Amino acid sequence: MISGVFMVPHPPLIIPEIGRGEEENIQDTVDAYHEVGRRIGDLKPETIVLISPHQIMYADYFHISPGDEGTGDFGQFRAPQVKIKVNYDTEFVENLCKLAEAGELPAGTEGERDRRLDHGTMVPLYFVNQYWRDYKLVRIGLSGLSLVTHYELGRRIRETAEVLGRNIVVIASGDLSHRLTEKGPYGYREEGPKYDHRIMEVMGSGDFGRLLEFPEDFCEKAGECGHRSFTIMAGVLDRTSVQAKRLSYEGPFGVGYGVCIYEIRGRDLTRNFKEQYEEKERERIRKQRAREDDYVGLARAVIEEYVCTGKKKEIPKNLPKEMYTQRAGVFVSIKKEGQLRGCIGTIQAVQPSIAEEIRENAVSASVKDPRFSPIEPDELEKLSISVDVLGETEKIASPAQLDVKRYGVVVTKGYRRGLLLPNLDGVDTVDEQVRIAKQKAGIGAQEDVELERFEVVRHY
Repeated sequence: MISGVFMVPHPPLIIPEIGRGEEENIQDTVDAYHEVGRRIGDLKPETIVLISPHQIMYADYFHISPGDEGTGDFGQFRAPQVKIKVNYDTEFVENLCKLAEAGELPAGTEGERDRRLDHGTMVPLYFVNQYWRDYKLVRIGLSGLSLVTHYELGRRIRETAEVLGRNIVVIASGDLSHRLTEKGPYGYREEGPKYDHRIMEVMGSGDFGRLLEFPEDFCEKAGECGHRSFTIMAGVLDRTSVQAKRLSYEGPFGVGYGVCIYEIRGRDLTRNFKEQYEEKERERIRKQRAREDDYVGLARAVIEEYVCTGKKKEIPKNLPKEMYTQRAGVFVSIKKEGQLRGCIGTIQAVQPSIAEEIRENAVSASVKDPRFSPIEPDELEKLSISVDVLGETEKIASPAQLDVKRYGVVVTKGYRRGLLLPNLDGVDTVDEQVRIAKQKAGIGAQEDVELERFEVVRHY
């Protein structure tokens, strides 16, 4: 059974041998950590499941540490004498992997690149070990998959605990925003303090359904590292009544550190946050589909037919006249659960009409984007689609003639050419826009390029 759940940060300087007095500047966090350690000591767990953002991470796979044991030290933080050694719970790992496979959840022990314990694991265990050592560890990393998928992994962790009937504690390790002040590790962004305020409201109240509603670009701008850890933790507590208690929050070094504890109060079937979120998403997409114009409607119809049958849809006869008579470059973008799922387009017209351009690029975006696996039929009801019709490109002399909201950009260096559409989530400055376009073309950040700009008509 799950007997306790804890949200903690992992600043190495909180270790006295590393902080050398600086840890006194986050004394509230130190005191909260000792409270967490004492509580875990009282619970005497047989197994600790620890989720760390600094464990091995893959875009489409959750890595679970294999083997019988793990070791690490704080040598990279000038304290090699501080060492941590753990024994892994191989039975728990084996059962978790089986449950993940049965649920078609991409998680397992393959692909380990570094056996050493990371600091996101060792900092929490440094405090736990002062109060309790008779446990085995399960060490789990994050992925680039959706928040809903992270929540689902948490449910599999809970199921594994129930199958084994063991006394288990879960620790979600993760710092909050790294962009709270200009002197912080990544400077200041207004999203940093906003994220920390919002996440501490959510975690301090136990209202975990809101975790799934944080936009990906907002989390990225805030520079957080713990959101996915907390979301897996929330999945562990699916359909569970908890008493949430916020122990501390502070961020004097430009990074947010929050500590919360959750006492289990029994089952509560109304706290099925994943199903509630998915129903909201289905309703949002139903409403969105009702508002879609002919451009997006054609793209969706093409995608659905091709994914289900492998055949390209015939162009309907009742589209607006300009879709048959005009030619233009077109980009078709597909998102699922807030994340890009496919995007393919043409800078200039290739097909005889806009309608045919949409058809070809919709097929390519759904099954031929090399960054993603082909879309499956069971994903179709979860997709959001947009169609960008490009205007003519015009050469410009400098980035000063760009506007990220109004203009897309084309960068060219010899045979290498990259494009970025305007008004994209997470792209707020011209410098970012040009840098990403260069990156897509394989052009170095410092290389000079020819610039072109263009406007688009975006259809949702």
